[in-house]
Amino acid sequence: MDAQARRIVVISTGGTIASRWQGAGFAADAPGREVLASAAIPQGITSEVIDLFNVNSPRLTSAQQLTLLRTVHEVLADPDVDGIVVTHGTDTLEESAFLLDLYHHDPRPVVLTGAQKPLGATDGDGPGNLYDALLTAASVRDLGVLVVFDGKVHAARGTVKTQTLAADAFADPSGPRVGKVGFGKVSVLHRPERPAALPLPAAAVSLPRIDMVMHHVDADPLLLETAVHAGAQGVVLVATGAGNATPEFVAAVADAVDRGVLVALTTRVQAGPVTEIYTHGGAVDLAAAGAVLTGTLRAGQARTALLAALLAGGDAAARTAELRRILAGGEEPAAVAGRAAAA
Repeated sequence: MDAQARRIVVISTGGTIASRWQGAGFAADAPGREVLASAAIPQGITSEVIDLFNVNSPRLTSAQQLTLLRTVHEVLADPDVDGIVVTHGTDTLEESAFLLDLYHHDPRPVVLTGAQKPLGATDGDGPGNLYDALLTAASVRDLGVLVVFDGKVHAARGTVKTQTLAADAFADPSGPRVGKVGFGKVSVLHRPERPAALPLPAAAVSLPRIDMVMHHVDADPLLLETAVHAGAQGVVLVATGAGNATPEFVAAVADAVDRGVLVALTTRVQAGPVTEIYTHGGAVDLAAAGAVLTGTLRAGQARTALLAALLAGGDAAARTAELRRILAGGEEPAAVAGRAAAA
């Protein structure tokens, strides 16, 4: 890091890192300045705080995510800002990070972090994570939106919460991490491939309903059909294995697609790509019915991809094409699946 101080803006949104005891459990209520005050600031960095909102992240809405997205772009409109850190609850951090990354076109980093233990805990991980996030935001460029947790640096795309309570909470089960933080420096090990950034959604955009349905033993398509009848414009089908369900689900997907609903096909398996192998209700048939395979993206980020595709507007064909481009990460979907299978 050079001698000139790096100016990092911290956007506080709540989460465990801002949580305190409420009498029956923990909830976010600490302002961003208290969260920032809990951490040491790396040498050569100046910081300032924006208190955007203060919620436990399971309560986060798409409207709030779009507010965060626009705030990030407003902050980066100032050329004197060197990077952004977003403190965020861990439960939906992966969705917000991916959404921000889809629209991020600036070489300056946006780094999301949080904590598994509440503010003020004697063995809390929040201060260390925040220190590492600040250091990363001041040190790297051209890596897109990042997740920094437990000394590790992850790309937004593909990174999910893999531990409910452990400090090492995030990983991309199907890909390498970007780097690591230690001994006062950030080491970049891998540069993520990213598609061209999407244009920002219109300020007065109408938010679509997007639902998730999981396949399991004895499952039928009732919940998928109910989602469509409730007005869902997008549905994520969380299938088994490499993307498999039943012939009844295939028929329901075909009907949904005929109605103009975008259907994304992912899997409940932790790692590996969704791919067309099996028929009799498998991914071969679901793809033929119009479902769009999500590669190695899992349910939360598949839903985020649907949101971005629907916000892009256009007719059903245009939205489907946009979804395929988002999911491919700038490459052909077959190439992505083939590379993941080879790994």
